[in-house]
Amino acid sequence: MVQVLRPTSSISSRARRGLVPASMAWIVLWILPGCSTEPITGRWRVDPVAESETTPMGALAYQELLKDVQLSTDPAQVELVRRVGQRIARVTDARMEAEGRQKYEWEFKVIKDDKSVNAWCLPGGKVAFYTAILPVCASEGGVAVVMGHEVGHAYAEHGGSRIQLQGIASGLAGLAQTALGSEGASTTSKMAVAALGLGYKVGVELPFGREDESGADHIGLVLMAEAGYDPREAVAFWKRMQEATGGAGTPQWLSTHPSPNNRIQRLEELMPQAMEIYERTRAGAAAARPQP
Repeated sequence: MVQVLRPTSSISSRARRGLVPASMAWIVLWILPGCSTEPITGRWRVDPVAESETTPMGALAYQELLKDVQLSTDPAQVELVRRVGQRIARVTDARMEAEGRQKYEWEFKVIKDDKSVNAWCLPGGKVAFYTAILPVCASEGGVAVVMGHEVGHAYAEHGGSRIQLQGIASGLAGLAQTALGSEGASTTSKMAVAALGLGYKVGVELPFGREDESGADHIGLVLMAEAGYDPREAVAFWKRMQEATGGAGTPQWLSTHPSPNNRIQRLEELMPQAMEIYERTRAGAAAARPQP
């Protein structure tokens, strides 16, 4: 947690102004030691909140969210999502066990909603697919693309990292208020605080969001290949998604997600590595099958 300095009347305006660069330096010194690398991608990340905290949070949120939705009773939809989920979960469990992490208690639900083209996975392996995304998936391989991506978020502990970043944002806001003075702050001071907030959002929060999405794409590609799904389905899926959404949206630099074209390009760059994993998985499965 970021310690917020409290404003006092004894701090002069010059001293407050001087606190701004000092405070920013303090934030940098605070965050740098709390860094680690993301699994599979090796990407630098803010150390996430411990899974012993985020997993119960995810389980509770899952229960609350499911209270307000209608679950699909279509046996084909439910079985498809469950089957793909379990295959992706098995390879994720193996990785987590090798890393000395506690395996998740997986759950897979299908929410009956033909308008929300969406899916998500909460910390601890609580997964939900909306029925509207299934036609875009088009096949079991397409479901594996989405499943791998969403599980990738949980496996990489993106939720825990986001909680840490929110703490940093809160700390920055408190430090800015201290530096500029909270009592009788001028219009200019208020604009400066607002600018700091916008700078954090555009310069930190949104880029981290885009990096999380790109990281989940990469991780998902590897997980689906390790589970025996053809990773080439990922490019085909995102092209269908681009067509389904019309390719329109917020400019990438103001968005939490990469642009569709950048996302597809990155997946194509990663494809040789993913195909090597896929072929190795297929060869291993073939060798394990009983010979006639």
